[in-house]
Amino acid sequence: MRTTQQLFDLTGRTALVTGGSRGLGLQIAEALGEQGARIVLSARKQSELDEAVVHLQQRGIDASAIAADLAQQTSIAPLVAETLKRLEHIDILINNAGATWGAPAEDHPVEAWDKVMNLNIRTIFMLSQAVGKRSMIPRKYGRIVNIASIAGLSGNGPHSMQTIAYNTSKGAVVNFTRTLAGEWGRHGITVNALAPGFFPSKMTRGVLENLGKDNLAKRAPLQRLGDDEDLKGAALLFSSDAGKHITGQILAVDGGVSAVH
Repeated sequence: MRTTQQLFDLTGRTALVTGGSRGLGLQIAEALGEQGARIVLSARKQSELDEAVVHLQQRGIDASAIAADLAQQTSIAPLVAETLKRLEHIDILINNAGATWGAPAEDHPVEAWDKVMNLNIRTIFMLSQAVGKRSMIPRKYGRIVNIASIAGLSGNGPHSMQTIAYNTSKGAVVNFTRTLAGEWGRHGITVNALAPGFFPSKMTRGVLENLGKDNLAKRAPLQRLGDDEDLKGAALLFSSDAGKHITGQILAVDGGVSAVH
């Protein structure tokens, strides 16, 4: 019987982290790499990826990066092929790349709706499909962790965010996670999702400024926003053998907001 430390150990495992150059993706990459996983990061901007790789390597993590615009369907197959070339297989897929858009529902541009829906859910489907077929299903092993949001668990109240496309896309991620878990469990693949609350990041900067960091923190039972460590434990649980009997689950990491609102 393995020890708890051994269950969380990712030595010999490999991971592809999308949207991994900063924010929540980089935090998750740190967590997996610190436990021994070899990491490939993907994002659009090569310069940001280069900085992230240096950051991880300085922490003793085996990391490299592949620039890819996952909003473009044609980017997915080459990304998976190059990742497999470098890592030989993909044990862990972190579907973190995403976008948001703020506008009243009655004025929300259709083009913006399509952009958010395509990146936040269509890309997750296509990338999971490609990684599953080329690596996880043949090897009868995989850990897929989708980044949803507490915005996918409910709507927005008055005088709050106006993000109908984002909320809808993240709600789709929630049920995509459950459905894929049901189909791929027989292949030894777990599929789970993290639903973060408010974490300071480039994506949330505008919302935090408009609604106020202190006001948002006060909505949480823990009276705080997420920080640079708060996703690490949950991501590691879903990515390691410590979570081998957990699939189809959505874990809110939000200071308790979703429990009381």
